[in-house]
Amino acid sequence: MKATQRLHDLGQRLWLDNITRGLLASGTLKRYIDEFSITGLTSNPTIFDHAIGGSTLYDDAIRRKTTQGTSGEALFLELVVDDLTQAADLFRPVHEASGGRDGWVSLEVSPLLADETTSTVEQARALSERAGRPNVFIKIPGTPAGVPAIEEAIFAGIPINVTLLFSSEQYLAAAEAYLRGIERRLAARLDPHVPSVASLFVSRWDKAVAARVPRELRDRLGIAVAKRTYRTYRDLLASTRWKRLAGAGARTQRLLWASTGTKDPEASDVLYVEALVAAETINTLPDATLLAFADHGTIREPLPADGGDADTVLARFERAGIDLTEQAQALQREGTEAFVASWKEVLGRIASKAEALEPAGARGTS
Repeated sequence: MKATQRLHDLGQRLWLDNITRGLLASGTLKRYIDEFSITGLTSNPTIFDHAIGGSTLYDDAIRRKTTQGTSGEALFLELVVDDLTQAADLFRPVHEASGGRDGWVSLEVSPLLADETTSTVEQARALSERAGRPNVFIKIPGTPAGVPAIEEAIFAGIPINVTLLFSSEQYLAAAEAYLRGIERRLAARLDPHVPSVASLFVSRWDKAVAARVPRELRDRLGIAVAKRTYRTYRDLLASTRWKRLAGAGARTQRLLWASTGTKDPEASDVLYVEALVAAETINTLPDATLLAFADHGTIREPLPADGGDADTVLARFERAGIDLTEQAQALQREGTEAFVASWKEVLGRIASKAEALEPAGARGTS
């Protein structure tokens, strides 16, 4: 039995951290579902920037949509929605067989709105309606402006994937926004079953501090932060507040491990997958990490509910001069800025492609 199937049987779900038109057209995504127990998929602006920039598979759609008068962000979102609705349809049997628990794909609001609560909620609603599928999460960042947007979106009944979380404190703020949204729905006599996941980014911690800590601490920070966050997650699920909501029909906002591809070339290529085994969580993997884990991954002991050695390890980083709160804020800010840059870059790339693909006659009459 493959390690991927064993993780699934233990109660942890694996999602693919990638989407391209080539993955869909070639049948590769379907093979991942069948062979590696992949039950969902995430995307972000950087993934689409690479997908569109590194392939000619989008050219016909860009030419056609441009001819129809679509351009700029509207054109980009049409390309994104086309891919993600195809993926959602591919995962639909998984979604239905799991009673809506699995089989999700994720579509991100514009990172340009990261500091705009009202606009984020408006675009989340519009994207959810445009996708028109029951298994599409809308991704909202867990930034200070994103937290109230998460609450409003949940209250509106929009399935949400909270992205760009880097600490237990940021996770808890997002989780409490989810709870408030559900509580408001109950008070309004609405269905409390609004699916959500909260995505903690892991490997970026280790990349950020690699040059500032002793070698013996290398590649240990992201896992320690994840362990502390897992403790916060389990404590929340054990709380009276959550049990009351669960009793009324709410579903767990599962914790999702994001950024789990190994960035240190000297470390194991399955480092974060093996270290973050835990039931009722999700690990979203880039293709290379998924294939590596299926080939030679091992299943380790599940994460302890009390966080294990997280506090001890994190204290060592603090003594080494790492301000964890400040670093978490910096990582969230940098993550937002990176997505903004990718968003702008892909818009420019699409505009350049559209111009190059425009028929010569059309250019001559403009």
